[in-house]
Amino acid sequence: MRVIAGRLGGRRLRAPRGDTTRPTSDRVREALFSMLGALDGAAVLDLFAGTGALGIEALSRGARRAVFVERHAAAIRVLRANLERLGLAGEEAELRVGDALAALRAAREAGETYDLVFLDPPYRQAPELGAELSALLPALLAPGARVVVESDRRAPAELQMEVVQSRRYGDTTITIHRHATEGTDEH
Repeated sequence: MRVIAGRLGGRRLRAPRGDTTRPTSDRVREALFSMLGALDGAAVLDLFAGTGALGIEALSRGARRAVFVERHAAAIRVLRANLERLGLAGEEAELRVGDALAALRAAREAGETYDLVFLDPPYRQAPELGAELSALLPALLAPGARVVVESDRRAPAELQMEVVQSRRYGDTTITIHRHATEGTDEH
């Protein structure tokens, strides 16, 4: 696994052993970031971050800041090592250890907003998380923000947000949602 493009392009990323963490493949990440386009100056939230591959790719491609949320110890060790090896730290890359839903609630209370959110929940939990994520996310989204959901095509995490694009890669589905705000004509 490697960073696909940008200032860190070609650099290798580590992944934890076993099947607890399921990193997004290079092929899927390349297709996803092609769909997303320019990320210059974006604030990114990478929930269920795992190895951090999605948030790291966003930083490599010009995002200003990425917050990574992960709760599994093995993934946290690997994510921390990936950030250190790539020289990503401080304001640019922040690792928050804990539950994704609790992290969303804390971010909402702190008044944080994001331009891009990556959601790659454990596939078996994805369907049941859709409603709660749909309720928590809007308060954290900047106008026109996008939310990228990676899930199993047979059991997707469905959000109550406008779908801009959806693509299938084998058993994996990538769905990009856009946050429409009142008073805009983003429909």
